[in-house]
Amino acid sequence: MNRKINEFLELGKINTLRVDRDTAPGLYLMAEDGNDVLLPGQYVTEDMIENSLVDVFLYTDSEDRLVATTKEPLAKLDEFALLEVVDVAPFGAFMNWGLTKDLLVPNMFQKTPFALGEKRFIRVIYDERTHRLVGTEKLGDFFERRVKGLSPHKEVQILIIAKTPLGYKCIVEDKYEGLIYHNEIFENISLGDTKTAYVKTIRKDGNIDLTLRKPGSKKSGSANEKVLELLKEAKGILPYNYKSDAELIKETFAMSKKEFKRALTSLQEKNKIEVRDTGIYLKDR
Repeated sequence: MNRKINEFLELGKINTLRVDRDTAPGLYLMAEDGNDVLLPGQYVTEDMIENSLVDVFLYTDSEDRLVATTKEPLAKLDEFALLEVVDVAPFGAFMNWGLTKDLLVPNMFQKTPFALGEKRFIRVIYDERTHRLVGTEKLGDFFERRVKGLSPHKEVQILIIAKTPLGYKCIVEDKYEGLIYHNEIFENISLGDTKTAYVKTIRKDGNIDLTLRKPGSKKSGSANEKVLELLKEAKGILPYNYKSDAELIKETFAMSKKEFKRALTSLQEKNKIEVRDTGIYLKDR
């Protein structure tokens, strides 16, 4: 497969450039339009010879000069990532995004003040005022509101970006905003997780309600199977019953208490288990 040289230098993206010349500071790499950029010596390898092609990420250094690196950041231009705050200044916060120079999130792009060591979901954007790459926590303006190609029950890829009183906010297919309600979640979820989900409804404002469960799945059957599976792993005894705490059931069985109780009743009727005050017992162990 032939690699194509970038027509011009693109800030915030991976560029394929030609090695033009070797200098004391490093290699100068050139795009088709004749503009070049320095790849500092620390990133130069023996196979980077004159006229060879090199894939590099372009950003600006501490003196606002365009510079290349063979390292790839945690998020490129217009991408999202969960980043850690490594320094706080009067004008903004600096985030570790995997490069030598940290990513600045100016105060105007923060929803609430950042604190050292915490993690925030950030989008990398181009700041027209400073001509630099910066981060923003204000993601709402970047979501597409006209949803295309999605319909109820459609499988989608999501990225968990925030916990709210209603549920977990998600980025859907890298361009839409979605929400999984708390009462739809029966597994452990953390910020930064990527998951497969399914569209429940598409609201008029373009937001998407989601579920982690495949539509049409036999919930009672799968709940029964889950209880039996965990019982077998635990050698036939589990310390739970109809009175067990709902949060504990959710954490252990990945289901609601209502589903759990329904599964226990079903399995008892099928003579698969016995439920006592001390727990669930698998029959024919």
